[in-house]
Amino acid sequence: MLDVLVYLYETYWRPDACPDHAQLTRKLSAVGFESDEIKEALTWLDGLAASASAYQGEQGPLSLRVYSQAELNHLGEPSVGFISFLESAGVLPPPMREMVIDRAMVVPGEPLDLEDLKIIVLMVFWSRGQEPDALILDELFVAPEDRLIH
Repeated sequence: MLDVLVYLYETYWRPDACPDHAQLTRKLSAVGFESDEIKEALTWLDGLAASASAYQGEQGPLSLRVYSQAELNHLGEPSVGFISFLESAGVLPPPMREMVIDRAMVVPGEPLDLEDLKIIVLMVFWSRGQEPDALILDELFVAPEDRLIH
């Protein structure tokens, strides 16, 4: 499923550039994705759209996000740490954080792989029509061992 999401990000750049589900399903099938993967990805994207409109809360400057035990178990320590890093860097505001957590919780596997979480973060930015700045893109895509230190 996540491979389909990455393909959509690379191909369409904006969610409003995607064709309707039926046409998108045909295009994804034509490039070799399995029908189950496509269905899961489209369902996940529908959930992402619903998640964007569902967040209603406001967070003050001294507010703290407390994770439930189920969230901690599913996300895992590296993913929770990465979300906290993005928040503290000022690039993941509370509504987007909640979208990331919501969408991460429906991805199978426990704990969630950090690389999978990075794809989810990227898709949340994509769904909002935003592109993360270059440093965040570097953090999302470049493996730590491949980084050049200047």
